[in-house]
Amino acid sequence: MGPVRATLQLEDYHPEAIRNFSIIAHIDHGKSTLADRLLELTGTVHTALKGDNQQFLDKLKVERERGITVKAQTASMFHVHKGSNYLLNLIDTPGHVDFSWEVSRSMAACQGALLLVDSTQGVQAQSLSVFHAAHERGLKIIPVMNKIDLPASQPDRVAAQIESTFGISPSEILLISAKTGQGVHDVLEAIVERIPAPIGEQNERLKAFLFDSSYDKYRGVISLVSIQDGVLRRGDKIVSCHTKRRYEVTEVGLMHPEEVSTGQLYPGQVGYIACNMKQSSEAHIGDTLHRFGESVEPMAGFKPTKAMVYAGIYPVDSNDFVKLEESIKRLTLTDRSVTMARESSTALGQGCRLGFLGSLHMDVFRQRLEDEYDANIIITAPTVPYKVIYRDGGEVLISNPTNFPDVTDPASKVKEIQEPVVNATIIVPDDYLGEMMDLCFKRRAEELDHKYLDAADGSAARTMLTCILPLSEIVTDFFDNLKSRSSGFASFDYEDAGYRASQLSKMTFLLNGKGVDALALVVHRSQEQAIGREWVKKLHKIIPRQIFEVPIQAAVGKRIIARETLSAYRADVTAGLYGGHHERKLKHLNNQKESKKRMKRVGKVDLPQEAFFDLLSSRK
Repeated sequence: MGPVRATLQLEDYHPEAIRNFSIIAHIDHGKSTLADRLLELTGTVHTALKGDNQQFLDKLKVERERGITVKAQTASMFHVHKGSNYLLNLIDTPGHVDFSWEVSRSMAACQGALLLVDSTQGVQAQSLSVFHAAHERGLKIIPVMNKIDLPASQPDRVAAQIESTFGISPSEILLISAKTGQGVHDVLEAIVERIPAPIGEQNERLKAFLFDSSYDKYRGVISLVSIQDGVLRRGDKIVSCHTKRRYEVTEVGLMHPEEVSTGQLYPGQVGYIACNMKQSSEAHIGDTLHRFGESVEPMAGFKPTKAMVYAGIYPVDSNDFVKLEESIKRLTLTDRSVTMARESSTALGQGCRLGFLGSLHMDVFRQRLEDEYDANIIITAPTVPYKVIYRDGGEVLISNPTNFPDVTDPASKVKEIQEPVVNATIIVPDDYLGEMMDLCFKRRAEELDHKYLDAADGSAARTMLTCILPLSEIVTDFFDNLKSRSSGFASFDYEDAGYRASQLSKMTFLLNGKGVDALALVVHRSQEQAIGREWVKKLHKIIPRQIFEVPIQAAVGKRIIARETLSAYRADVTAGLYGGHHERKLKHLNNQKESKKRMKRVGKVDLPQEAFFDLLSSRK
């Protein structure tokens, strides 16, 4: 990287010599590999082995293990095209629906995007939603077909899919193999020739668009910015349009792909700044930064995301709560879309209630807590935010089932309950269409529709299913069921579709007549019986036997839906009696019976945390 760094004369790169682009792709279609090849071809990085998959932009352990991109990264590359020097800024975007927040703000800094499609798998559901987001923003789309070196590659069929799904002519599609490097040079040429240059004037007032931030424990908040107008230099005093706070810029540079300090950034360029910003909450994504003493019109930011999946997180050892809370706070500095509030449970003690964008987002956050902070945690069943509308017109959002009102009680004054729904898209081979429709109907799907993507040539034909699904039905095991029922061939994506009225009620679980708050669930009327029976069976297996009989009950309001009885340990109180009349034995047995009755009345069921851990980790 030494010789490259010496050539960083950024004032030579005017907006017309700059290209800002991102890569749109479904999971495992080769996005990180293509990014590696582009970085190699432009001399930005050097790998020991040709075709070695380094995943330069996937820096988190969870990204490398799962093969997904979670946190958007940026890399600046220098490229010579037809004798002219160009600065190419790759703003990496995640492919999964749960990280759509990362996608939308990454695209705000781009003028174009590479639409990467696997030539063996064809168009997948997640590519669809990200494509539409890019199209709405007016980005120039360059279609790229990857993995053409594989024997299973079907470029003609996939080209026809791209044409029918996105309306893109097959003549525009670039055929590449990111793994071997075949055709990747054509991608660089297309980026320069097809993607429009950013617009910006050097002599105008400074206007910088803040599109991402990360936290460094030594330097504070590091912000990624796209310069719209003017020049940003080290030592400048800047002001946030959103918070009106003033900062002094201590470091400015490019991500190349690691940080390289340059001292200034010019219009159209994308880079990082460090300033005396100490808290991540000050860096508002979509904010406009300007020079102190000058006023500018702020750019249109974008709405912050709403958490759609909530879960309680508790330490396995209640003494670790302070450490856990500190770990969660540090992790949320790098992921601003997670919401956090303290909560306590009589069964699990002190914990936190966190809000996530989806179930994968929750799972990744849990893995990062365990990987990066060595946390040992229990996560409660994920829930979604329900909207409770009262007869007096009041509305309240409830994300914790413990606070859900008892709708069966006439005194509750609840007019209706609404639940969040999503527009779901499933792309699946024809052979599995019946299985997918059955799965959707079991999950309360509405407005089910389907259309064929390919010409019907036997097994190659695929169908796109669209329907409206309740979010609560897809946050637990929907994705696992989808994959197992389709032998792994189905792809799934969804987008928010607001709220709809639904017949929902709160299910509580009673042990010996006493409720357990951490096990409360919100269930649909049609599923009360099945879920009640399933959970009491699970509890019956997990709860340790007591010295008195324990009834385990599932209740909706005052109605008992299901029951199992945990039999008591029974000590042989007659073991020490040798011979004698049976009335002597009966007297001992009656005394034991009375003691058990009394104990059942006042006894507390021992429900260890291990039982919760087993129950919540084995939930469906």
